[in-house]
Amino acid sequence: MESGVSAGGQAPAPSLGLGLHRFPNGCTPLSHQVAGHKYGKSELGMLQHPDGTVLKQLQPPPRGPREMNFYNMVFGSSCHDHVFLELRKFLPKFLGTWAPTTAPNELYIKLEDVTRRFSKPCIMDVKIGKKSYDPDASAEKIQQQISKYPLMEEIGFLVLGMRVYQFSSDSYVAFDQRYGRGLTKETLKEGLSKFFHNGSYLRKDAVAASIQEIENILHWFERQSNLCFYASSLLFVYEGSSELTATGDSHGPLKPAAPKGVRRTGELMECNNNFHMMGSTENGLVEATVGQSLSNMYALHRKGCFRAHQSVVPLQLKNAEQDHGICKCLTLISAGQPNGNEIKQLEKDFIHTSSMLPEPPEVVVRMIDFAHVFPSNTKDEEYIYGLKHLISVLQNMLDD
Repeated sequence: MESGVSAGGQAPAPSLGLGLHRFPNGCTPLSHQVAGHKYGKSELGMLQHPDGTVLKQLQPPPRGPREMNFYNMVFGSSCHDHVFLELRKFLPKFLGTWAPTTAPNELYIKLEDVTRRFSKPCIMDVKIGKKSYDPDASAEKIQQQISKYPLMEEIGFLVLGMRVYQFSSDSYVAFDQRYGRGLTKETLKEGLSKFFHNGSYLRKDAVAASIQEIENILHWFERQSNLCFYASSLLFVYEGSSELTATGDSHGPLKPAAPKGVRRTGELMECNNNFHMMGSTENGLVEATVGQSLSNMYALHRKGCFRAHQSVVPLQLKNAEQDHGICKCLTLISAGQPNGNEIKQLEKDFIHTSSMLPEPPEVVVRMIDFAHVFPSNTKDEEYIYGLKHLISVLQNMLDD
């Protein structure tokens, strides 16, 4: 397809032409892979191990050894560098290397499958940075990479592939790298929004959660000057079923979904399937997610709300009509320093109300593909640029 878009019930099995004997020790092609080398087109495709982990065959030198060295540096038992220790939480867990018994010299990197905990995972691979070639690239390689997507330097990221669950039809729609390379500055937001559209409406809850995840990664990049990342990607995953959302336990039960995404409009809360608490003060409005702990919530209101000598009006539940049903919004009309009894009443009301609220959905964003990571002594400004622009595009989705 020239459009780079395909549709179907489940992800089709790859046309291999290599023979099942190519898959060692009961491994199978990674069915939900959205980008990169795939079996049927390359013998370096990703595999799924019977234990549920992901196997990535080591690439030829220098890319393969460089990626292997990166994982060993970050996850090695002798690693005590706080920069690398913090980086671990943004990567799939590295589980060492693996080789089939029939080909002990055929080495694979063994990684956590971050999609495994989801029932209907929606997956997107986005290459980040202004360049998709590293400092060692030849002039021919540089020109080749630039020609693939001339807007890379200006946009700072490229959608390599998406796989999105459509709830109404119980099927997936897929977008490959041709689709991503066809996006321009004018169509970028609309094109990217397809990843968050379930066939009926835009999942603003997943957009908002994705922004938070990217901001966490951005914060790490802004404080490190050890490494520069080229041709590296972010892998996005969120639960596509509107009736299920993932838990923190990879094998645990799934809980009812609670989409979120709220913005403030004057003195009112505009609800997009979310639950927020809003405090009113003489200096403006302060809002916080109900899912936060009560101690954090109270600390927020002490900082922003309880400065003037005013009185507290107890919590009141208000209904707000919404496209997809009724969203209960909490309004805390607070105008002063609470006394002991009022704090107890606030705790009682909050605990009672929060017990009725479903949990927010989980969105996972992980950094992947490290065959072109180089040591540095300066900030990775080109990767930072890409992250910031991606955040800006997603934020514009929420603001519409």
